Amino acid sequence: MKFGKVDDPSQIDFTLPPDHPDTKKTLSKYKPITTPNLYVGCAKWNRADLKGFYPRGTKDELEYYSRQFNSIELNATFYRIFPADVFAGWYEKTPADFRFFPKVFQGVTHWKRLNDFEGYLQEYLLNASNLKEKLEMAFVQMHGTFAPKDMDRLVPFFEAIPKDMRIAVEFRHTDWFNDKEIAEDLYAILEKYDVSNIIVDSAGRRDLLHMRITTDSAFIRYNGANHESDYTRLDDWLDRLEEWIEQGLQNIYFFVHQNIEKASPLLSAHFIEKANERFGTDIQIPKMDKTKTLF
Repeated sequence: MKFGKVDDPSQIDFTLPPDHPDTKKTLSKYKPITTPNLYVGCAKWNRADLKGFYPRGTKDELEYYSRQFNSIELNATFYRIFPADVFAGWYEKTPADFRFFPKVFQGVTHWKRLNDFEGYLQEYLLNASNLKEKLEMAFVQMHGTFAPKDMDRLVPFFEAIPKDMRIAVEFRHTDWFNDKEIAEDLYAILEKYDVSNIIVDSAGRRDLLHMRITTDSAFIRYNGANHESDYTRLDDWLDRLEEWIEQGLQNIYFFVHQNIEKASPLLSAHFIEKANERFGTDIQIPKMDKTKTLF
């Protein structure tokens, strides 16, 4: 994971910015709940990246992973559209309460840039539907060059999404957030179509911490820096999420990435343990086979 990587994380101010003023207004539409729906996971389950996580002799990585975590932010689906039987196999080998958050295929977002995307999207949706109720939310990562000049492509795309399917979108072009009028137009569209506005916390892209919630769900992609600040940053997120829960937040989708991915389970375990204490959730804390600490 190279996105947002910096040479010296100690030089970065990791303070979370204040909420967008309309986040509280959006969350006020929902009745506050005591315990939110919380899903925490990594971006991938393969052994090559999550070194030290799997016990020796583990035969099926997903089967083991899904009994340690309750969800996966599935980046593999960005690179290819897996056959229907592969999705069905993933469904069968994971526990009943496990949830998938598969990234939408790059043909839709990067090759077509939301132009003439229907063929790719339909194939992706048809095959991914084999995850059934375990498909919690698909997420879309727009190309870095997808800019406000392309805003007119959003509505046709959102209207092509099945009504019973919720999605989240990550915008990477900084101009979506630099111009207040453009940002407000974007947020209005996302709210109208019940699309969650992904928040990215990355060392090198602090502009993506827009702190604007557009639905009852917070979808956060946390990019650690393999630095001692990674833990305190997670603690700061727990503070902010607690504020949002009090305001009406219903769902928390929190996915941990690292420049060196083997640390992702460690940070996830820290976050889950603290979240259980803070929010009253009862999520299993994943175990590491070897590595016990990051630093």
